[in-house]
Amino acid sequence: MTTADLSTFIKNQAIKLGFDACGIAKSGQISCSDKKRFQTWLETSYHAEMQYMERNQGKRQDPGLLVEGCQSVVVVALNYEPAEMQDKGAPAIARFAYGKDYHSVIRTKLRILLERINETGITVHGRAFADSAPIAERCWAQKAGLGWIGKNHCLILPGKGSFFLLGELLIDIGLDYDTPMPSRCGKCRRCLDACPTNALNETRGLNANRCLSYLTIEKHGNFNREESAFLSSNNCLFGCDLCQTACPWNRFASANNCPELQPEKRFLTMKRENFENMTKEEFNKWFKGTCLERTGYEGIIRNIRAQKNGHL
Repeated sequence: MTTADLSTFIKNQAIKLGFDACGIAKSGQISCSDKKRFQTWLETSYHAEMQYMERNQGKRQDPGLLVEGCQSVVVVALNYEPAEMQDKGAPAIARFAYGKDYHSVIRTKLRILLERINETGITVHGRAFADSAPIAERCWAQKAGLGWIGKNHCLILPGKGSFFLLGELLIDIGLDYDTPMPSRCGKCRRCLDACPTNALNETRGLNANRCLSYLTIEKHGNFNREESAFLSSNNCLFGCDLCQTACPWNRFASANNCPELQPEKRFLTMKRENFENMTKEEFNKWFKGTCLERTGYEGIIRNIRAQKNGHL
């Protein structure tokens, strides 16, 4: 099997496994401009309390330090746009969290992909990741030709939009590589204007300190007065999709067909009072195995109490 044949085989198998797109990039260090942009982001403390973003900078910049012998980065995208939406009166949960936790879903599929590569008779070693290691995922997705990084810092796939989860398979074999895609955002700034807390800046990047996704998912402890005001004036309980729903490219979004990402009927019909009166036992029962476990019951209750002030 030639390198071209193997590259085509990998992409075809990725689609058969349920991924919506697959591209391949040559391993190596990320660009100097990406390094500088990330360092400036850290220096301005735009990463808020996410100290883990400061660690493992060498590995974040070069996958070869994460997986020894890595020659190629296979990047996949998995659509998470739901076919049905939450009850309109319910506190909003970001669409990526409607179904089961995507981390294990993507990694499992990627491990199967690695097995299928080896079944061709070519011995390949590698590791699968899905937002689970210091990898500049969107940089590699763009380098692998899947799309471009929009002004909302999400990867946008042409003709498909940005409601996609990313995963990477780092392998020790050379392949045919795809061409990076330039930005097609042009002068559009709808995502920037849609952010209710002005967390997005076209030149300086995303300020997590003001981002509703960060505040409702990543932040530990109580909110300060400004953060509480952000929550009370918006409907976001876990994550935020506002900068994505404002993006014109998402007019092309279509419902995903991944069984693991389908929401439970109970979740779709839950109303505000269901969340407000939810016990810890009910939380553990209803949201076990979902992304909401990351924030936990205490975090969700903290969020809804801060949000409730705007819904009295």
